[in-house]
Amino acid sequence: MSKHDELLKNVDRLHTTELGAVRIKRNLSLDTEDVIGWCKAKTGSAGAVVERRGKNWYVYADGCIITINAYSYTVITAHKEKR
Repeated sequence: MSKHDELLKNVDRLHTTELGAVRIKRNLSLDTEDVIGWCKAKTGSAGAVVERRGKNWYVYADGCIITINAYSYTVITAHKEKR
């Protein structure tokens, strides 16, 4: 099973805190109230690259990096990739 498959198998478990949602919206300039739905869509997108380092998953998709705790599936933060 690939890393991406393992995360996708548990994508329904993704969640965040109220402050986490505010932080993600601010960092990515999102215009949506469904931050977790947005993160799930990016994680499942065809071009997403998933990497696990230590206790976190890092999802690289469409110029963004989404950080997810590998044990609790909490979306910690998301940033635009620096180029």
